[in-house]
Amino acid sequence: MPKQIFLSPPHMGKNEIKYVKEAFESNYIAPVGPFIEKFEHAICNYTKAKYSVALSSGTAAIHLALRILNIKSSDKVLASTFTFIGSVAPILYQNAEPIFIDSDESWNIDPNLVEEAIKKEKPKAIIVTHLYGQPAKIDEIMNLALKYGVYVIEDAAESLGATLKNKHTGTFGHFGVYSFNGNKIITTGGGGILVSNNKEWIEKARFLASQAKENEYWYEHKEIGYNYRMSNVLAAIGLGQVEVLKERIRKKREIFKIYSQNFSEIAEFMPEIKNAYGNRWLTTCLFKDKNPIKVLEYLKKFNIETRPLWKPMHLQPVFKSAKAYINGKSESFFKKGLCLPSGTALSFEEVKRICELIKKV
Repeated sequence: MPKQIFLSPPHMGKNEIKYVKEAFESNYIAPVGPFIEKFEHAICNYTKAKYSVALSSGTAAIHLALRILNIKSSDKVLASTFTFIGSVAPILYQNAEPIFIDSDESWNIDPNLVEEAIKKEKPKAIIVTHLYGQPAKIDEIMNLALKYGVYVIEDAAESLGATLKNKHTGTFGHFGVYSFNGNKIITTGGGGILVSNNKEWIEKARFLASQAKENEYWYEHKEIGYNYRMSNVLAAIGLGQVEVLKERIRKKREIFKIYSQNFSEIAEFMPEIKNAYGNRWLTTCLFKDKNPIKVLEYLKKFNIETRPLWKPMHLQPVFKSAKAYINGKSESFFKKGLCLPSGTALSFEEVKRICELIKKV
């Protein structure tokens, strides 16, 4: 059996183990330590967000954003339907109502459907996913949000390093969220970060993420918080990963280029909208004639991992009663699409081999 080729495995740089060793030697393991602040500053320096708080996951970051915006049971929240459940489950944590919005030709959320839903539903917030590392039309969404007085949370979990008009995804909205799960473009093994240009909001998030402990010698709690803080050890890994982020984006884009050049006649690839620069976290495609599950099963015989595109949230049994503004695009993408191995430790020869195997299906 040939060696396992994973979809998007972790790829460590040179300094991660050095920083982790420093964390161990200082005995700052968890829950606090100097690497947390260093990592938060590194993300702000990279993205140009003003403030950030490192957390246990991207899902936790979305939850805190909704909590700080006072989203509650009487509120409606619009969200991309073509996404991972972690983007939208926090809406239910706040007992609010999710309303799902379909994709446009970019595969990301459709601004026209967003405006239609805003007019009819009067939502309090929108969660916009930047899918597979490609920027959504976030400038258009922000114009709608300003026009109708709606908060915007950017789910940039997959798109760290991606830009639209030279501005980083995650920094357009009222809040931005990045993920450092093991499969992301950089990883802390597990974790996320919440960013905003509103200092008060981020300080509130930091407070809530630390069990809402008041500033007393004893444990004093006036409201309910969460155990959402990132550990110092994970932040040490993250600091080393930020140092290689530009290199990882470059490699991801080169991998995409090989795939798209080698079998564009049998598939179409996720487009890049005007003035956008995606990180190409995962190379994704829609097959014109091939059954994506047959491709998946064929590559599995060669120990190569692939995955279908996200099953839209409005098709998930857990959301069967949710409202949705649908045009059929995300359902079509799900039926035709596949995520291809995009790990940055892949050699270009391995990528070309995968291309040849796909052609044989």
